[in-house]
Amino acid sequence: MEEKELNIAGKLAKGFVKHPLTFVLFVAILVLGYLSLNFMPREENPQMVVAGGVVIVPLPGAKADEIQKVIVEPLEKKIREIKGVENIFSIAKDSVGIVQVQYYIGQGKQISDLKLYDQIMKNIDGLPKNAMQPIIKTMDIDTDIPVATIAFYSKNKSLTQTDLYKKINKLGHDINKIDNVAQIGLKGAKKEQFNILVDSKKLLEKRITLGQVAIALKGLTYKLPNIKAHTVSNNYVVVSIDNALENEKDIENIIIDSFNGQPVLLKDIAKVSKGFDIKNKKTALIYSKLNDLKEQEIPQITMTISKLKGANTVAINENIFKYLDTISNDLDEANIGYIITRNDGYTANHAVNELVFHLALSVVIIAILLIFALGLKEAIIVSLTVPMILSLTLFIGFMMGETINRITLFALLLSLGLLVDAAIIVIENIHRHMHTHDAKDKNLKQIAIEATNEIGDPTNVATIAIIMTFIPMFFVGGMMGQFMHPLPIFVPISLFVSLVIAYIFTPYFVVKLLKKRSIE
Repeated sequence: MEEKELNIAGKLAKGFVKHPLTFVLFVAILVLGYLSLNFMPREENPQMVVAGGVVIVPLPGAKADEIQKVIVEPLEKKIREIKGVENIFSIAKDSVGIVQVQYYIGQGKQISDLKLYDQIMKNIDGLPKNAMQPIIKTMDIDTDIPVATIAFYSKNKSLTQTDLYKKINKLGHDINKIDNVAQIGLKGAKKEQFNILVDSKKLLEKRITLGQVAIALKGLTYKLPNIKAHTVSNNYVVVSIDNALENEKDIENIIIDSFNGQPVLLKDIAKVSKGFDIKNKKTALIYSKLNDLKEQEIPQITMTISKLKGANTVAINENIFKYLDTISNDLDEANIGYIITRNDGYTANHAVNELVFHLALSVVIIAILLIFALGLKEAIIVSLTVPMILSLTLFIGFMMGETINRITLFALLLSLGLLVDAAIIVIENIHRHMHTHDAKDKNLKQIAIEATNEIGDPTNVATIAIIMTFIPMFFVGGMMGQFMHPLPIFVPISLFVSLVIAYIFTPYFVVKLLKKRSIE
């Protein structure tokens, strides 16, 4: 058969069926697949492009309704002018206005962040003159969602909540230095501070307002204390400031104002205690019943750990837990125990290992079925193409910046039944040609090339038709489109690769493994 009569399938078969580097290519593909499987980032869910942000504008001394009119509503109006904004959520509180922005799924994160920043800065002159500089915080789904959470607790209640916070906070700084760790958060932490319980009755006696107390305390902290009415037993108003001084006496002797020619010290109208934040209603309840609950209280802090975008969840979590193992003796000496409450690395790794097992099982099942239909050696040849197809597919995905996640695995499992179609068609046609009368005058190489060429065009059309059914998924928008995007990527790639592998390696293995005399 002349070369000009060969289609793409025949040309590939002819070019590689006796080429000395074909076996080297076979080994190289398997090695690339193995490396891709080990180095490709593993995570539980696909990476998604979600843009959003929060604008915080403090206005000290303003009431919530005033914040709503002069801060929140003007900001909402200007932010709605930004293209791509889907939802706006706002909160008006005493002394501060908060506006949260949510963009449509798929909007570029960096561009959206710049749009929000530019819009706020261009209209900053529309804010009240006494408003503080707006704080713009962008949302990052990669760092906002933790890949690991660890609960630390005091083993024998020898540590107070604030002591535990100090130790775990330092540990968090050390863990944050581990490669690809993006952010550390502490939930349930009680940072040490001074609590000031202002007696409302004494305020009336001394003719002093909470605002005067807050202004007097302002010099002790970076922020104006929140004087919203947090009460205890309807007698005390709770005000808190960060731990900026050495002891309670330093704060108690602060001069608030004067009354009848005499200075009014803080201790004259309030009680000062060193502890943690008791303004929260639930915490205040515990504080007021501390003696009753003392025996039941167990200090505990949950650490949340997030990763950088595209980083390998499995590797990060392994490094974190190895580090905890190395300092386990130090934690024991400090009477600190911990429990791993979330490990996305284990979930992702377990899913990948499960895939490898099922793929191997599928190859064995396919081989057994083909033994009865075609023969032992033919079944081995088809089975060899499956790991090659998956290896090359994973390598291409790795080069495209994709990750291994549960949707990627679903795409590979979905296409698994289709991957062997081309190889089965090729080897079955070769098998048929070997048993025809014309095969007696041809060698095995000629038979393999002609048989592959014969089924090339219809096999190409059939495979392309299947690939085209997944193309519309590229245009699915919203959360679903972002979440399912590995499907229209990996399924078409694997099907295309299956064609190339079938045309190149099936004829090659036929010539190497089958003998013509065995079919005469």
